[in-house]
Amino acid sequence: MLFTDTYKVPGKKAEGSFKDKGSKFLSFIYPVKTEEDVKGYLQQLKKEHFAAAHHCYAYVLGFDKLIQKSNDDREPSNTAGKPILRCILANDLTNTLVVVVRYFGGKLLGVPGLIQAYGESANDAINNVSIVEKIITEKHELSFDYAHENEAFKIIKQFGLKILQHHHASQISIIFEVRKSQAMAVLNTVHDKRIFETTFLSEE
Repeated sequence: MLFTDTYKVPGKKAEGSFKDKGSKFLSFIYPVKTEEDVKGYLQQLKKEHFAAAHHCYAYVLGFDKLIQKSNDDREPSNTAGKPILRCILANDLTNTLVVVVRYFGGKLLGVPGLIQAYGESANDAINNVSIVEKIITEKHELSFDYAHENEAFKIIKQFGLKILQHHHASQISIIFEVRKSQAMAVLNTVHDKRIFETTFLSEE
């Protein structure tokens, strides 16, 4: 369940690294919104680092972090993807992809060593990225007769609503944006007037 209307994402791509026993771990963090974004960045990295032994990754999507996936890419089970995922969640990030590319150095690290290496590398990329806090907003359409225009704009001013579109036809129609935590108060005020119609459009 979502208890807040803010979430944290990477501001842009960043990189990190870690070395252990000759193996190089190069890490990359990306802001993503969809699994298609994830696939695109993975394909790009695999082309750029085709000689690497492993391309391990994890990602989290959604305001409520409901989509969480990880991949060990032939490393022992839960030694790569899961440590990367834990780093993303520990930093309270979402809409985030972290990929760690390993160039094998000839010496085995063992399970504890792999968990540490992938976690350290992922954390280095996260520490190098700028974190942006975003606000979840809702878009609604407000429709009303011309006689109630002043009343509508009183509510818009009262809550500081952002007007996105304003149409005049047989009725006036306004599409507005409101912070999610304020949405219920706005809609209750609107519906109490009994002179407006509202339609939920989207959340982002």
